[in-house]
Amino acid sequence: MFDFIWNTASFVIALGILVTVHEYGHFWVARKNGVKVERFSVGFGKAIWRKMGRDGTEYVVAMIPLGGYVKMLDERVDDVPEQDKDKTFNSKSVYQRIAIIAAGPFANFAFAIFAFYLMFLIGVPSIKPIIGDISADSIAAYAQVPSNVKIVEVGGKKTQNWQDVNLALVGEIGADSIIIKTKSSESQYVSSHKLLTKEWLFSPEKTSALTSLGITPYRPNVYNELAHVGADSPAEKSGLQVGDKLIALNNEQLAEGWLDFSKKIKLYPNQTIDIIIERAGDEQVIKVTPKGVEQSGKLIGYLGVSPKTDSWPEEYQIEISYGVFSAIGESVDRTWNLITLSFDMIGKLITGDVSVKNLSGPIAIAQGAGDSAGYGFVYFLGFLALISINLGIINLLPLPVLDGGHLLYYLIELLTGKPVPENIQEAGFKFGALALLALMSIALFNDFSRILN
Repeated sequence: MFDFIWNTASFVIALGILVTVHEYGHFWVARKNGVKVERFSVGFGKAIWRKMGRDGTEYVVAMIPLGGYVKMLDERVDDVPEQDKDKTFNSKSVYQRIAIIAAGPFANFAFAIFAFYLMFLIGVPSIKPIIGDISADSIAAYAQVPSNVKIVEVGGKKTQNWQDVNLALVGEIGADSIIIKTKSSESQYVSSHKLLTKEWLFSPEKTSALTSLGITPYRPNVYNELAHVGADSPAEKSGLQVGDKLIALNNEQLAEGWLDFSKKIKLYPNQTIDIIIERAGDEQVIKVTPKGVEQSGKLIGYLGVSPKTDSWPEEYQIEISYGVFSAIGESVDRTWNLITLSFDMIGKLITGDVSVKNLSGPIAIAQGAGDSAGYGFVYFLGFLALISINLGIINLLPLPVLDGGHLLYYLIELLTGKPVPENIQEAGFKFGALALLALMSIALFNDFSRILN
């Protein structure tokens, strides 16, 4: 329940910020072009807060936090007094209307730059992309990619951490081959490897790009010994202690050590099980009842313990940060790369290189918001930037119900010298609404499928 509340609250905060930014883009440019804005609403439905501003705009926070709108004076909708007709949206030139509509998505892009800028100023603790192991008979193995080397470039893109590597690999989906470059810590020599990916079977809903290529990132050794037992946790109540070595669970040996143990514990929420441990050289059987907690919509077992692990080598740790001025260029570059990657993914959805199963809806976004907020403010900033970019791009899609659809109509008007007929616009809006509903239905279906699987 706590996860649900945390994720929901994080989602509402994130969406509230991004919707406000988007609508403020429309609002600001409309006002600059002399259009009267009657209402600025964050959310839909019944108002839970409202205030009439000195500028004549009613500011509203509504009950349903799934969007927002800016209501501009428009003769096509309202009866407008003669003295206010020059303040209507429809009275403005095509160029002005294009600027007003485009301002929303571009405000989201500008916000992403700002969020990344703050993130880079604060500094992002990260891990260098050091390869730990290469799976036999994998794409990476056939390309003779070695282990214990750093990935410095993927498909021509420089990589500082694993996030860079994953984004670059996702951008190469559909390619017949991917060139990755690596460098060992012992020398400055950079080696190049050609991954033959024509038969690359990558399903993001099931595994990571790295795993599907046969690449396992380096991880410090994890031991089958308890390093921490949470206060008042199911483990403490059962008598487990720091230093206990885990041998078996319900008489099943833990072949993969801690990884095996953590997977199996999740299968027994609110069920009493036997754990065989070694303590001071003697084996003992401890009965424990993992607490049932909700995670991603599933009930899993929680014990409240963590294992002994080696520390990350200092040379593997980095902090990605920049100065006041250099952070500007980096944030613009990061935003641009994500914008181009997102448009590329849309193209691959259309061509079939990327499955519609990879679309995510509000449930997945809410979970991402909660997870990033839980990691810390700097990671939440990165999440906000990513979602802001996607919100801007979605609104630029040429569906008449979205900003992109309006822009399409105005571009046609610009080329033909006359507005698109009302009946065609109306038909377009209905088609756009159905297409958007279909996309959202697919995304929600994918969200529920991930929860149930």
